Amino acid sequence: MASYNGNGDAVMKIGLTLGKFAPLHRGHQLVIETALSEMDHVIALIYDVPDVTDIPLSVRANWIKRLYPTVEVLEAWDGPLQVSNAPEVTAMHDAYLKKRFAGRTISHFYSSELYGEHVSAALNATDRRVDDQRQAIDISATQIRLDSYAMRSYLDPIVYRDHLTHVVFLGAPSTGKSTVAEAISHRLRTVWVPEYGREYWEMHQVARKLTLEQLFEIGDGHRDREDAVVSSANRYLFIDTDASTTRNFSMYYHDRCDERLEQMVRETRERYDLFFLCEPDFPFDNTWDRSGEVSREVFQRRIESDLIARRIPFIRLGGTIERRCETIEKVLASHRKWQ
Repeated sequence: MASYNGNGDAVMKIGLTLGKFAPLHRGHQLVIETALSEMDHVIALIYDVPDVTDIPLSVRANWIKRLYPTVEVLEAWDGPLQVSNAPEVTAMHDAYLKKRFAGRTISHFYSSELYGEHVSAALNATDRRVDDQRQAIDISATQIRLDSYAMRSYLDPIVYRDHLTHVVFLGAPSTGKSTVAEAISHRLRTVWVPEYGREYWEMHQVARKLTLEQLFEIGDGHRDREDAVVSSANRYLFIDTDASTTRNFSMYYHDRCDERLEQMVRETRERYDLFFLCEPDFPFDNTWDRSGEVSREVFQRRIESDLIARRIPFIRLGGTIERRCETIEKVLASHRKWQ
């Protein structure tokens, strides 16, 4: 895609786009994808805007890195915070960009905003507007921030996932995990993810056991189930167990664990926002797929010890389903995902 100067030398076409990306939405993606289709190299500059969004700059930058690995993503921690059309403010932004890209050639500036004119002039770049009349994608980040659930069709699942609070329920068998997950999801009008391991076990167990490979498949399949329902979740996603539960079963039956499953366990701390440990104060339901009340006590100690060892904060959840739901709602009322 390179162009050539009067001497026949190739000239790289380098496109720049910038913004808060708070959040990154389909309109932003159209700008980025257009630049990628027309340029040899694309740069995205992202501003730190603590007054606009709680979502950290590094998280917003990671959305673009994951969706567009070839884009050079730059984080503008020291960029101007003021935003307006006042001449002194536009001059401040232009000066920052000229300093930031001193020594680099930006051939095209991509945007869908009026500021495309003065930024392009400051960088001596071609002003490339994309859908500035909002005919292809009629949305703004401001609208999405008001109600991300209603506007979720404008967000890639990778982006929307970071707008949800992921709540996982842990505990030994017959501690009410699935019952409370389903109950609280109905109360808060969202969705929940049942334990995939139980379903898998019923289909594949031999002599009431699974192989190391099969236990890994449970962990992998459970995470796939979570990812599949992200776009249906409203503010919260409630999850019955995580990979650490499967790891505990692997250690119980085999005294070892597949390294891929171990890696999933290491990732749980970043994958989930809140951990609830369901207490074994329910009458034990001794169904054929369970190993008895003694095993429930052993598993409960394993799970609690594992959380403590990994220094994962957790909230104990006991009593009736109504009491448990009240506890969860109280915790959620004071929880802020990115604070």
